[in-house]
Formats: sequence, structure tokens, C-alpha cells
Amino acid sequence: MRGPLPGAPTEKEFCRPETEHATPITVYAGAECSAPGFSYEEARAQALASLALGEQHAVEAGFMRTKLTQDALDITPAEGPLSMAQGVAALEGCLAENYGGVGTLHVPAGAAALLGCCNILREDPATGTLRTLVGNCAVIGAGYSYLNQGPGNIPADPGTAWLYITGPLVIRRGPIDVIPDRGRASASVNIRNNDRRVLAERTWLVGTTCTICAVNVRVCE
Repeated sequence: MRGPLPGAPTEKEFCRPETEHATPITVYAGAECSAPGFSYEEARAQALASLALGEQHAVEAGFMRTKLTQDALDITPAEGPLSMAQGVAALEGCLAENYGGVGTLHVPAGAAALLGCCNILREDPATGTLRTLVGNCAVIGAGYSYLNQGPGNIPADPGTAWLYITGPLVIRRGPIDVIPDRGRASASVNIRNNDRRVLAERTWLVGTTCTICAVNVRVCE
């Protein structure tokens, strides 16, 4: 490649920073039972425990539905789904061409076992995190497996799964709100049917870079 001639004017490009946004994801869990024998504190403890157990699943599903499926570039070839190794390679190539930093691979839990073939992932001994051979992080999520949707929220065909790659994630979470709170514990009882209801909820923000790539892979050979 030949550069500009000496003394020739060179026009340079100036790029403005792009603005990204994150859609709030509110996760909630509730406890309901007949009020006699089911105290407010018991209902509150059950709601909080349910939220803790299902929160990650719900956030992953919400992130897939509101961000990954909406903004991803589908790089699946016209010939159809790729193997797992081919899919990861295609995603990492897509990210490298469009983003200069470390990426994050998003994998449904139902397809995770296939990552063991071809030495696709390795554990970083310093952090315990999973990384690809080129250094990108990997997130294996039950929420991704639950939805298993491609760009445009299109469900995956049987025997296939959707993988995504993004830049690093920025995750913020708010405090847990319990409704009603302890000061209004009596409001948890519906006097019409004598049932007690307590709700626990929290709002999350999961942001990432503009570059998002998606590929469909085979999970049944």
C-alpha cells in the first residue's frame, strides 16, 4: 500500500463519540398464602429468597430480549447454522473487526457443554473466569437458554442455539424494594379473601458497547 505523496494534503476523519443507553430491567418475586399461619416476616423472607434464586436468570432474559436481540448483526451464513467452534470463531472475528477491546461471549446454558470441544474456553487461574483463547470473557446463562432468541426476537429452530458477542458489560443494580414494607405490614393482607401477599423487586441496568454480533449454531449433530 502506497501512502500519500510528500507534500500532498491528507484529509483526516474525526469521529464523535456515540451515545449508548440501557433499558431498565425490573425483576420481582412475590409470596402469597393464606394469612392465618403465614406471618408477614415469613412472606417477606420467602419473597426475598425467591428473588435471590431467580434474579440472574431474569436479568439475562431481560438483557437478551431488550438489547441483544434488538441491536445485533446476524452473521449466520446463508447455508445455515454453524458448529459451536465455527460460531465462536465467527463472533470473535466480527468483534475484532468492529471493536478494539475485550469482548463478552453470551452462551445459553443449554449449549454450554459444547464449549468443551476444541478447547474453546479456558479458565483464567487468576480470576476464575472463563475466557476464549483470544481472551474474550464468556457468560453462560440460564436466561439466554430460556429464551434462545435470535435478532428480532425470533425463536431458535429446534436443535440450534443463538450465541452473541458484545463488548464489556457495565452492570448497575438498585436496592431491593419490599412491598409493603415493615411499617405497613398489615397492608399485605387482602381482607376480602384473607390472603397475604408480599412482593420483592429490584431494577437493573445492563449496558454494553454498540458492537453486537449474533450467530446461530447447531447443538444437535
